[in-house]
Amino acid sequence: MSIDKELLDRLMQGRSPGDLFGKDGILSELTKALAERALSTEMDVHLDEERAEAVPEGHNQSANRRNGSSSKTVTTDSGKVVLDIPRDRNGTFDPVLIAKYQRRFPDFDRKIISMYARGMTTREIQGHIEEIYGVEASPGLISAITDSVMDEVTAWQNRPLEPCYPIVFMDAIRVNIRSDGVVSNKAVFVALAILPDGTRDVLGLWFQANEGAKFWASVLGDLRNRGVQDILIAVVDGLKGFPQAIEAAFPRTQVQTCIVHLLRHSMNFASYKDRKAVAKALKTVYTAVNVEAAEEALATFEDSDLARRYPAIVPSWRKAWNEVIPFLDYPPEVRRLIYTTNSIEALNSKIRRAVRTRGHFPSDEAAAKLIYLALNATSTEWKRSVREWHAVKSQLAIMFEERFPMS
Repeated sequence: MSIDKELLDRLMQGRSPGDLFGKDGILSELTKALAERALSTEMDVHLDEERAEAVPEGHNQSANRRNGSSSKTVTTDSGKVVLDIPRDRNGTFDPVLIAKYQRRFPDFDRKIISMYARGMTTREIQGHIEEIYGVEASPGLISAITDSVMDEVTAWQNRPLEPCYPIVFMDAIRVNIRSDGVVSNKAVFVALAILPDGTRDVLGLWFQANEGAKFWASVLGDLRNRGVQDILIAVVDGLKGFPQAIEAAFPRTQVQTCIVHLLRHSMNFASYKDRKAVAKALKTVYTAVNVEAAEEALATFEDSDLARRYPAIVPSWRKAWNEVIPFLDYPPEVRRLIYTTNSIEALNSKIRRAVRTRGHFPSDEAAAKLIYLALNATSTEWKRSVREWHAVKSQLAIMFEERFPMS
């Protein structure tokens, strides 16, 4: 709907450009006028509905009607506005636009939550709100507004999941969290799943309470309790205890280590001048046509001068071999997708950007709140469908037959 230009000209008559915005600008006046008009309309609808449900004829109770108004100061995204809220005689009117005990328009809260999700601290938000809108918002108020999403976070973390996921990437980020007066560097594990239609979804966040298989058993138990019955391929980065835990929870899942991370680990043993040669030699291992050819390539590398110069490389591959070789059974389309955990690393980089400004969090819940908001703020980027998914889907359907969910 377009606004009449003559009306805009009349509104701006006698005003300079500087009078348009700010707490005393025309935008604030328009907000007040439009809000009061909407409230008056709400009152008319409320009274009409009550008249439609009028008491039987002859009853002594009189019909409800308007009873003046009361002033109420509310915070909007253009500053504070004093509204005249209409009242009714029976006191039954509760406006939808701004409820009886509400002091802020919903858009104001949403803007604060959006700024918080993008990594701004409560102090930075406070300064921004005061500078732009001329509104004082205490750190306590900002915390209260962002805390209002905790019920949503809890519901999201406990929501039912799909029975089967074709591919799940697991990785961790590190955050500083205060506990019992001590700040510790804690791991937060993120599970990014590819759905049968090729889109992506974060299944949950788990704060590491202990090391190894016991922790992973609790994570995988949570997935099972929320409805997951099968995972075709789980791609991880050398997570301690994960293969054993997933074998217990999902016996048929193929655990695949991230090849790129294994290569990076190998490069840590080599000098800078030899890294290109080491990478070229190892490429013959993970691009081999099958397991036998890969084992032969690794043995060839083991007999080379490079391997003798850096004797820790080959044992690192042999140690992870059971999680490397599933990769060699996949066709090229699937290999390209699970070759690396870059998908979840890209997601984690967005989370890190949001948490970077925080020295530490007072609790796991506070960290979960910000991470959840950061995920929501960037969801259009990381949720989009996997490239060439149709080809990957066809190959997975052949490889896993009845286990792959086609719908």
